[in-house]
Amino acid sequence: MADDNKIVAEIRDSFGKGAARKLRALGKIPAVIYGHGTDPVHVSLPGHEVSLILRKANAVLELDIAGRSQLALVKDVQKDPVRQIIEHLDLIVVRRGEKVHVEVPVHVEGESFSGTVTMLEAASLMLEVEATHIPENVVVNVEGAEEGTQIHAKDITLPQGASLVSDEDTLVVHVVLPAAPKAEDEAAEEAAAEAPAAEAAAE
Repeated sequence: MADDNKIVAEIRDSFGKGAARKLRALGKIPAVIYGHGTDPVHVSLPGHEVSLILRKANAVLELDIAGRSQLALVKDVQKDPVRQIIEHLDLIVVRRGEKVHVEVPVHVEGESFSGTVTMLEAASLMLEVEATHIPENVVVNVEGAEEGTQIHAKDITLPQGASLVSDEDTLVVHVVLPAAPKAEDEAAEEAAAEAPAAEAAAE
């Protein structure tokens, strides 16, 4: 895990919406850490540093809490729906070598056969991985894939150390031909094209 994920967390003892607003005004993010039978710990985190880390899915933070080091997996990010400002984080306590279940994004590479379209049917897969080695994505290569090609979860080569939790028969990628225009759509296009000519003739 990169050293860039090391964050100093400050214990907080003020709660509620008002206290959270004050923290965010100071550029900090309120968060709660729980798991492994421990009591929830309420902290505040530096907003800018954490926002940069959260650009990647399933971020694991190495927290310095009053001089004690603690690994925590980002479980839930609550954002303001309008301003997209991070309002709160839920963090799960993890340990080095521990296996965790995470949703990992699917990344499609390559170009399917000429004239076909690649449909991404599953944007992510649930994997079991080591907490400190969570892959950024699962890669599916569709280079040259012909119409009708279906790639299921069981067909995908997973990153080293990862195992599949999602149903192995989950359809991930489907290569199809573009849908033909509907008859009514074609008629509407023809009418639109003919309209200027009819108006000109009337004049």
